[in-house]
Amino acid sequence: MELSNVGGGLVSFVASLQAAWDRADSMLCVGLDPDPSRLPAHLAGRSDAILSFCREIVDATAEFACAFKPQIAYFAAARAEEQLEDLVAHIRHAHPGKPVILDVKRGDIGATAEQYAREAFERYRADAATVNPYMGFDSLEPWLAWRDRGVILLCRTSNPGGSDLQALEVGGERLFERVARLAAGPWNTSGQLGLVVGATYPAELARVRAIAGDLPLLVPGIGAQGGDIEATVRAGGRRMIVNSSRAILYASRAEDFAAAAAAVARATRDALREALAPC
Repeated sequence: MELSNVGGGLVSFVASLQAAWDRADSMLCVGLDPDPSRLPAHLAGRSDAILSFCREIVDATAEFACAFKPQIAYFAAARAEEQLEDLVAHIRHAHPGKPVILDVKRGDIGATAEQYAREAFERYRADAATVNPYMGFDSLEPWLAWRDRGVILLCRTSNPGGSDLQALEVGGERLFERVARLAAGPWNTSGQLGLVVGATYPAELARVRAIAGDLPLLVPGIGAQGGDIEATVRAGGRRMIVNSSRAILYASRAEDFAAAAAAVARATRDALREALAPC
């Protein structure tokens, strides 16, 4: 099992993430969700359109980001899995030290979970992956066997329907609080766990931070989903990976799309810095 390579040294996901936070002075994660119907017109019809689009986005925004998060469904639905492999290889070569978080949200047990982990960590060479923990600890064990890789558990997601289950009372606490407590305690056998907590619920984000201590938090929901940056930073503090996808990717649909994406990424990075300054 290969370790991430940062500055010539072999390190774990959490260590590489800390180094990326420090070097970029940024908590911004650029989400890579390439929708073929929204790509710039000049890329239409190209067999490598998704790779070309994402590669230009990555190169334009890398200086403002601490990580990149490809969403596997956008590549798989377009039969572009090989382009995803090439994209991750490009990130690792052109921007070493920027962790790649593969957004897969898998959840299964036994041999099937082992195959999902191999897909994320062997085929795509991701530094971390998002995982659904609601089948319990034995569904996480195959992921945790990759001792250097990050496993980021769904906890309090950014969608309104997350409340249907995640807010249920379970033994005197809400289900998402139980997930956070387990992740900060007995489940974190590799020391590489993190949690997904939406920016759209800052009170719950603050609660997760209080329970989970310094675990890294992957925070979607700013930008197109309407999460407030200042409220997010007040609730979650440091050690967050604050994801923005559509607001950056589709800042322009013209040939200047990469420059427009860079401008939004810079503004988002700066807003996060400004909000963090009083903390």
